[in-house]
Amino acid sequence: MSRSTVVSAPGKVLIAGGYLVLDPAFSGTVVSTSSRFYTVIQDREDKSSNKIRVSSPQFLEATWDYEVTFDGATVTVENAAANTSKNKFVHLALQKTLGLAVEAKGEKSVQASLEAGLDIAIVGDNDFYSQRAKLEELGLSRTLKSLAEIPPFVSTKVHLSDVHKTGLGSSAALITSLTSALLVHLDVISADSLSEDDSDGRRLAHNLAQYVHCQAQGKVGSGFDVSAAVFGSHLYTRFDPSVISDLMNESNSPIKLLPVLSASNPAWDYRIEPFKLPPLTRILLADVDAGSDTPSLVGKVLKWRKDKSDEANALWKNLDQLNQSLAQTLLHLGKLHDKDPKNYTESVKYISTLQPVQWQANPWQPEQEQPVISTFYEAHLISEQIREKMREMGTLSEVPIEPLEQTKLLDGCVSLAGVIGGGVPGAGGYDAVWLLVCDPASTAPDQSPTERVEYLWSQYKELSVSPLSAKESLAKGARIESLDKIPGLKDAITPSS
Repeated sequence: MSRSTVVSAPGKVLIAGGYLVLDPAFSGTVVSTSSRFYTVIQDREDKSSNKIRVSSPQFLEATWDYEVTFDGATVTVENAAANTSKNKFVHLALQKTLGLAVEAKGEKSVQASLEAGLDIAIVGDNDFYSQRAKLEELGLSRTLKSLAEIPPFVSTKVHLSDVHKTGLGSSAALITSLTSALLVHLDVISADSLSEDDSDGRRLAHNLAQYVHCQAQGKVGSGFDVSAAVFGSHLYTRFDPSVISDLMNESNSPIKLLPVLSASNPAWDYRIEPFKLPPLTRILLADVDAGSDTPSLVGKVLKWRKDKSDEANALWKNLDQLNQSLAQTLLHLGKLHDKDPKNYTESVKYISTLQPVQWQANPWQPEQEQPVISTFYEAHLISEQIREKMREMGTLSEVPIEPLEQTKLLDGCVSLAGVIGGGVPGAGGYDAVWLLVCDPASTAPDQSPTERVEYLWSQYKELSVSPLSAKESLAKGARIESLDKIPGLKDAITPSS
């Protein structure tokens, strides 16, 4: 009987820890998104032994064929001669995962898994790519309601190289879903290991995805995007890059992957600590149509840190304290909810109708609601202080981390009723904003905070702002899926006749 394996992995938003997350002395707060990448692996219908076809049906001419050859303990994945383009990310993911599988399971086991060949389809939720053109084509306004009317996994109608991404970490989510699906399909890890929050199988999937992502990008980044794709929302402290430096500098004598990437290798010293956004809040994300080149922003900031180390280190230390305070304050709100859900719920409903500056101004505020409201206000103040420090870093390093245009937009947003805070995610720049807003069950007869934000974005003239539909992923990181239970997935991967 034909086997099929489906694994999804979420996107990410770094809400605190931009730049600092590159240094293992600091941590970042990363939120995983409900928007996910899906990899579906099935046996080929034409039963072509040792042949793998990978398709990304959301793009034009996005099918790649590969031929797998075995020579003892060595496995080689070659681009088929008929391929009209190359996909470095997919090719590396196949090569490294099959190589690891041969080391872990033996050549015969992997050959048996490839006896009928593999058909692999990879799709991403619509949020990973700008939907502006699609909304225009359908005559719809740029709202969350309009986004819900676009069919799932809609075609971008462009080549992969021409797509406008929204900054949710598509390459990390893609590589994580692909490598993890292959590990399960080749029996290197069990499907059950991806149903546990932390297991040796999940950690092996993490280490492999980090390595493949670094190889594909040609450098060792902080890894928070892959970590979010594997583990979901958390407080992230990076691994020491030296753990994969030998693998990154592959010479003529290939190094075995398993001893380095194994979950039991103590050199993988990354830390993940639990984190989730407070109950009755939601993250709101927007794609701002003015892209930034993240590598060039990061390069300039790191040069400034090297040239002006005293100035930079003092600022980073201050920023780190604020980042940690924000994370702990948001986690504390979760505890306040668990301790007294009724008063927490009432408090959120109350502040949803008021600007932050008014939250603590009511002298008749019920005493039992005060701890919740004052903690929300503290989160608001800290997020504003983080923005101030990020702007200061931008000024000192001459990098547009929160450009003036973004500052005006964010200032307008965070002064609205029920908005807790916001900022530019990750390395900053012009291309996105995030907000944390109160999300009570109802604010009737008032508008909800989300509706207020949407209205401001729709009327905003200085920048073109388009919302994304993603919320925080409550399903955490990479996980096994059922093909029939994901709306639109089966249709998206079935070639139209």
